Amino acid sequence: MNRRQFYRYAAGAAGAAALVSVSHAEENAPAKRIRRPLCVSSYSYWGYRTEAAPTMEQCVIWASEMGFVGLEILEKQMYLNPAAGEITESKLPGGGQLFQTYRTNRAYLKNLKRFAFTQGIALCGYATHQSFVTPDEEFRQKNVDATIAGIETAGELGIPTLRVNTGRWGTSRDFTDLMDHKGIEPPLEGYTDADALPWVLESLEKCLPTAEKCGVILGLENHWGLARRAEGAVEIVKKIDSPWLRLTLDTGNLLDDDRYEQMAQMAPYATFVHAKSYFGGGTWYTLEMDYPRIMKILDEANYRGFISCEYEGRESPATGVPKAKKVLEDAMP
Repeated sequence: MNRRQFYRYAAGAAGAAALVSVSHAEENAPAKRIRRPLCVSSYSYWGYRTEAAPTMEQCVIWASEMGFVGLEILEKQMYLNPAAGEITESKLPGGGQLFQTYRTNRAYLKNLKRFAFTQGIALCGYATHQSFVTPDEEFRQKNVDATIAGIETAGELGIPTLRVNTGRWGTSRDFTDLMDHKGIEPPLEGYTDADALPWVLESLEKCLPTAEKCGVILGLENHWGLARRAEGAVEIVKKIDSPWLRLTLDTGNLLDDDRYEQMAQMAPYATFVHAKSYFGGGTWYTLEMDYPRIMKILDEANYRGFISCEYEGRESPATGVPKAKKVLEDAMP
């Protein structure tokens, strides 16, 4: 071995030793407290309250004025502004859940993207609704097509993640009835949740090629249905096993007493986090949220992404959203 080879070998060995040392140290070190970027959901400024839904442009302005760095767009809310496009409504066969599709004004998307940039706001999340929990194959395909359209819209806006749901059976009398039963509802007669799992897997898999093409990560939310609990959501992500399907962890959609344990199950797979708050009392229910504990859970999972302030209280968003933001800021270093 000549001198040049020796030095090259010595440098490589030292580097390898350093990597082993760092790796060992990281495995044994306590989780670091991480300051994550705070965004706000457009839902926070509306939340199905009695007043008319504000436009996305108004939400961008409020997000900027309140000191957030980003805005998550609720798809349905955006299309309540006719300038964004047209809404078509239909229902599950035999009635049941309402289903909406959107015809987009592409010029509107370009102008919204430009406007958000001028206000220093990143469009960082896109929240859609769909339901794959139905034996009707044609209706599932309609939901797949609508989800693909949403992915393409998110891609045009430069948004990197899109919230998806499994959907649910639709056997509850209404949403209030569903909440009165903590998100639990019976399957359609003659079916079980086990029957619905392949429908959900197949439908999500159909969406993944478009997600990869557009560079948009799907974030399956613990939003009732088969993903009501963490184990259901995690099972779906593991079975599909794609980097383009992760989880949107919603802190307020875990209604059982072990909600923090469920968050810990979901956190390693999270691509986005919804942080619920309820000043003035919740619209459907009120939860006491221990955000220092939640931040520790995220620290331990090394989650470094956006946290979206999703305000669901009866107090005016003008005062409730800033309060919610401060709670999250105080929970981080």
